[in-house]
Amino acid sequence: MSGHSKWSTIKRKKAAQDAKRSNMFAKLLRAIEVTAREGGGSLEGNMTLASAVEKARDASVPMENIERAIKRGTGELEGAKYEEVTYEGYGPGGVAVLVACLTDNRNRTTQEVRHAFTRNGGNLGEAGSTAWMFARKGVIQIEKAAAPEEEQLLELSLEAGAEDLSDSESTWEITCEPASFRDVRGAVESAGIPMLAAELTMVPQGAVPVVGGQAKQVLALLEGLEDLDDVQAVYANFDIPEDVMAEVG
Repeated sequence: MSGHSKWSTIKRKKAAQDAKRSNMFAKLLRAIEVTAREGGGSLEGNMTLASAVEKARDASVPMENIERAIKRGTGELEGAKYEEVTYEGYGPGGVAVLVACLTDNRNRTTQEVRHAFTRNGGNLGEAGSTAWMFARKGVIQIEKAAAPEEEQLLELSLEAGAEDLSDSESTWEITCEPASFRDVRGAVESAGIPMLAAELTMVPQGAVPVVGGQAKQVLALLEGLEDLDDVQAVYANFDIPEDVMAEVG
């Protein structure tokens, strides 16, 4: 499992006390609005929208806010016009970074992302410089303490269409193709297994080990990028042991 998935797990556990929760809500609602605009407001007919709504509900975003975001996307309510922009670059230690944004001002967003890279020891790259190192996948994370036996979880996952079940210290991670994501998530839910996270994401195809002071630099870069209002998600191919990550983070 990628170090970024571990980092996301640690941050998610702290989210209830996160003073930036309202900013997280705004980003989730912006993603719903854009996916509804691009693929329609039907959850059954728009898999990406269904995933975005599930992610927002998992984060306790009120349903009325979600419904308004969908209506803004379909044009039933007035809203800002956002475009998707992806930035690529490198962090300390040669870590590949992919930054997904939704913006109504591309020039502003480019300047902010570039500044975040520079301030935290990274470099903004050209289009295509790092995207090839990632693949779009469905990922479900389950805490081991709440999970059934490994063989049972593996069998359930594979029967539902998953590709793999991997061990990541305190969690299990189920990976699948995007088209199988809803079936796999549904199978896990039907089995009564609580999920720590379930989302469509970008998974790195390899990992760069990061140790010592560089670990702190890499996590500072991720934090700096994730704090930007226009940034929806940051993906990176670093690998830091979970205990080290919790300590430096």
